[in-house]
Amino acid sequence: MSQYAASPKVDPNTQGLPKRMIDLRSDTVTQPTAAMKQAMIEAPLGDDVYEEDPTVKALEQRLANLLQKEAALFFPSGTQSNLAALLCHCQRGEEVIVGEKYHTFLHEARGASVLGGIAMHPLPTSKLGQIQIADLLAAIKPDDIHDPISKLLALENTVAGCVQDQAHLTALAEAAHAHGLSVHLDGARFFNAVVKQQRAAAELAAPMDSVSICLSKGLGTPAGSVLVGSEKFIRYAKRQRKILGGGMRQTGMLAAAGLYALDHNIERLAEDHEHTRQIAEALAELPELEVDQERLQTNMFFIKPRPADHAPLQQFMAEQGVRIGWQQPWMRCVLHLGVSAQEVEQIIALFKRYYQASRT
Repeated sequence: MSQYAASPKVDPNTQGLPKRMIDLRSDTVTQPTAAMKQAMIEAPLGDDVYEEDPTVKALEQRLANLLQKEAALFFPSGTQSNLAALLCHCQRGEEVIVGEKYHTFLHEARGASVLGGIAMHPLPTSKLGQIQIADLLAAIKPDDIHDPISKLLALENTVAGCVQDQAHLTALAEAAHAHGLSVHLDGARFFNAVVKQQRAAAELAAPMDSVSICLSKGLGTPAGSVLVGSEKFIRYAKRQRKILGGGMRQTGMLAAAGLYALDHNIERLAEDHEHTRQIAEALAELPELEVDQERLQTNMFFIKPRPADHAPLQQFMAEQGVRIGWQQPWMRCVLHLGVSAQEVEQIIALFKRYYQASRT
């Protein structure tokens, strides 16, 4: 058992003083930069429910153009954006087919079922998040009164940091369309996939009828997601947003953060990917720690400590100013713009220090 299972000693010289924490629990912990805050302060504002906020309009048009879709709509959160999309694509008694490990199925409180009366048919997903075309085709229901009506295929990219093969996503979408289904993409980390593959955003969005883009993860805004699709679809989505309580007023301050992020924070995602690789490769040298090399693709790495080390490792890292994942048996750690190159070296050194001490 590691020595770090004991309670921490408090340094009287630092007691009560705030301490900067390096937070690897998620990329949702990012803080807006000073420049982003200034853009928010200077944003021209209006009442968005009346469609009079010029900054919101600019953000929506920017993302619609970027993904080469007809229109877009700003939402407070990705969960609400996804839910509104599912409510637009499916009526009560209809069905969405979705990967069993996808966020829309696992982590959004089954809002589509609870609020929309929409059935959800989960499909098996591979370790890297892929669903198979054969499974999709088998899940599509016949025209039978005993079954829900299959209406939507819900995809995701990235899945737990893993980029989905674009040719496979296109084939899935084509199979769904051939059977009369629409296709929605949860693109919470869409731009991580764009940057990793060095492809245009419009190329990744092309097979999809709707895409939800999150701005508050790797792109670093304090809140907000944007749903893109056809003009007719987005008009209906605005009605759904109202029903869900998502109409906002002078929300151009948040939209300004989104515009700033699109200008400054997309290409820099490659830094997060590189930092992730650096840490994971260094940790792979530790014999006591297993690193999942297969899922090491974008801004997430997964480590498997020995069972006896799980809680002590978390405690030690927190005492030293680093928050890491809590999941078992595989911890998820996520890099983002709040972690500098210098802090990457600090993180590696702390992991090594913990395991060196545990050997004594």
